[in-house]
Amino acid sequence: MPKIFIADDDREMRSMLGASLRREGFDVQLIDSGVQLLAELDAARAVGQAPDLVITDLRMPGIDGLEVLRHVQTTSPSLPVILITAFGDRRTHERAHSLGAAFVIDKPFQLGVLRDQVEALIRSR
Repeated sequence: MPKIFIADDDREMRSMLGASLRREGFDVQLIDSGVQLLAELDAARAVGQAPDLVITDLRMPGIDGLEVLRHVQTTSPSLPVILITAFGDRRTHERAHSLGAAFVIDKPFQLGVLRDQVEALIRSR
């Protein structure tokens, strides 16, 4: 079962995304901050249990989604990352893609769009 880490400081958004992807058969780990996400990624990688995909919010306290992208590109460049944001202007999209984001999704979004992107990324691994 493919494993997905979801990081968002908004508890309701995290829960909604987690429930939706669990219904699709994914193993989902919910994480409430960029700091915790980086710690979880490093710990999982150290024991050979890295996720198959990361979904992270752009704006979170401490470490934001762009910093998460930088970290992933350095430590696990083949790990796909989907960035979600309520602040998705053209420059943000360009920057996220230049840092390695597989997809950038603007909030609010249709859950079906996210599920389709998740499935496409998981199939391509």
